[in-house]
Amino acid sequence: MADPSQYRPKPGQIPTDPGVYRFRDAQGRVIYVGKAKSLRPRLSSYFQDIGALHPRTATMVRTGASVEWTVVANEVEALQLEYAWIKEFDPRFNVKYRDDKSYPFLAVTLADEFPRAQVMRGAKRKGTRYFGPYSHAWAIRETLDLLLRVFPMRTCSSGVFKRAGQSGRPCLLGYIDKCSAPCVGRVDADEHLAIAEELCDFLAGNTTRFVRRTEVAMRAAAAELDFERAARLRDDLEALRKALEKNAVVLGDATDADVFAVADDELEAAVQVFHVRGGRVRGQRGWVVEKESEDLPSLVEHLLQQVYGDAVQDSVPREVLVPVLPSDADTMRSWLAGLRGAVVDLRVPQRGDKRALLETVRRNAQQSLARHKLTRAGDLTARSQALQELQEALGLAEAPLRIECFDVSHVMGTQVVASMVVFEDGLARKSEYRRFLVRSHLEPTRYAAAAAGGPGDGPPAGSIDDTAAMREVLGRRFQRLLDAQAAQGLEPSDEAAGVDGSGSPLPGIDPETGRARKFAYPPNLVVVDGGLPQVNAAQAVLDELGIDDVALVGLAKRLEEVWLPGQDFPVVLPRTSEGLYLLQRVRDEAHRFAIAFHRQRRSKAMTTSVLDAVPGLGQTRSKALLRHFGSVKRLRAATPDQLREVPGIGPALAEAVVVALARDGDTAAPAVNLTTGELLD
Repeated sequence: MADPSQYRPKPGQIPTDPGVYRFRDAQGRVIYVGKAKSLRPRLSSYFQDIGALHPRTATMVRTGASVEWTVVANEVEALQLEYAWIKEFDPRFNVKYRDDKSYPFLAVTLADEFPRAQVMRGAKRKGTRYFGPYSHAWAIRETLDLLLRVFPMRTCSSGVFKRAGQSGRPCLLGYIDKCSAPCVGRVDADEHLAIAEELCDFLAGNTTRFVRRTEVAMRAAAAELDFERAARLRDDLEALRKALEKNAVVLGDATDADVFAVADDELEAAVQVFHVRGGRVRGQRGWVVEKESEDLPSLVEHLLQQVYGDAVQDSVPREVLVPVLPSDADTMRSWLAGLRGAVVDLRVPQRGDKRALLETVRRNAQQSLARHKLTRAGDLTARSQALQELQEALGLAEAPLRIECFDVSHVMGTQVVASMVVFEDGLARKSEYRRFLVRSHLEPTRYAAAAAGGPGDGPPAGSIDDTAAMREVLGRRFQRLLDAQAAQGLEPSDEAAGVDGSGSPLPGIDPETGRARKFAYPPNLVVVDGGLPQVNAAQAVLDELGIDDVALVGLAKRLEEVWLPGQDFPVVLPRTSEGLYLLQRVRDEAHRFAIAFHRQRRSKAMTTSVLDAVPGLGQTRSKALLRHFGSVKRLRAATPDQLREVPGIGPALAEAVVVALARDGDTAAPAVNLTTGELLD
């Protein structure tokens, strides 16, 4: 680890203005992002007495190799920049809120020409309104099924919608009046958008006017003796009331608030939030976070950053109720008000219904923390033990904090692909995963010969050579590492020391874009899926490239043996070893990732069309033709002049398409008049 005194900035160089600072490690990776009202005292506190710091903070300071800062105009800008950098760099020492489970949302895609209501998870998209989160996807579908009686908007996928339009027949929901069937023109785009907006208003809590409107229409139909319509409206009214009953009334009708609560112990904290809209609980969400050195106000501050950092204007409520105020409450209020476009009341409720609701949310947080403790008991200890066991068993100088594993996947030498997965601190880091297309997999190489034990023991020509594929993948991965080092004027030995040729910290980022270089960070341990041949082939690649500071092992599936390069016998770890379990998880993840990519490539290769045989016609122009004509049948009936109306289709290519389609449609390959497109006798 680095000596903090080597990169400690002089106090006089640090400004006293508000700003955001970043600690970087020896490879230039951002490991911590923080903000401060005054940068000088905050940064100086990291370098005063390392022994007095929290253990994790002390580890961060020792891991760092440089610190930099950016001055901003005020605390609100510092809050915004801190959130943006945490989201971009994902620093390992920052607080990470992990969802205690995956929550679905009811989404309405208002940006589409014909909006669709559907269940959605994951990142939020622009132009889509989200309601929830709900505890279960079936709860969304149950509620939506009730509301479609009153708000008959589209719920089908794009494929179903397109096929219904082509056939002129709506789906089942269109026949039972749970969809207004815009696919067949029963309503136009404006009318369907109005239905979608009304559904959004109802879900947002403006329910009273819809209930009253339905009641008035039902009574009017009954007065006109239109009992069939009155009965339908009665059923619609019942559906609205059932949908409202599913959300408990907890506060006044006009209350829009998010209620947060925290349950914590010495190591971790569980957070719960109830989303209250129109006085009703519309959704619930939870997170679990490692406390580290964070106090409760700082935890609340970072929590609000995560929840509202990507929020659209409508999702920030009028009130945000928290168990304790964040460390800088006024700045947080200004930031939230800027997101909402209006004043946001951030406070701690002291009495009444809101205080009682906060206690309910707190009890949910306590139960969530208890469940988390049961499911993850000993997880952090087990990860630390696994890394320590691997360090001792493999004779490494330090624990393998970054492990990369490679695997090759193919079927009889076709569609050969490879995967690289990355585990940091014993956990998968999926943003660092990479996939490779392998080309040199059939040709025996000197690496394969060396792996097999000698020139005469290599695989025969034309056979499937996994070692050659592994050689290509490792060569490409570590050549990129060497290229990144060469771009900074480094020698391989300089990288191990964490400095460049002038003694400056090694930046692992591109100076032009400011983003991390791909493959810029060296692993502590490389794992290959296989036994001694694969390990020796991988070691030959590292030797040729001059890389001698990366440990290498292979994990053989049959007996789960750990092979080291050049060793006649494997390292056998106990079956109960946490280190072996970590290697198995890394290997299995690489295998899963490689197989998924291989299946994807194989599926694309199996998707063939008659247009594939047309010389000079690529995928882009094939798609353009099918998009223009709608089907191969209509395309076969088109003339060359009609084909030339498609952008990118010239006279010669149009004639080739007509000939190919005629040959495909008739095994006798009848003659075609290339001017009119008519078949000749």
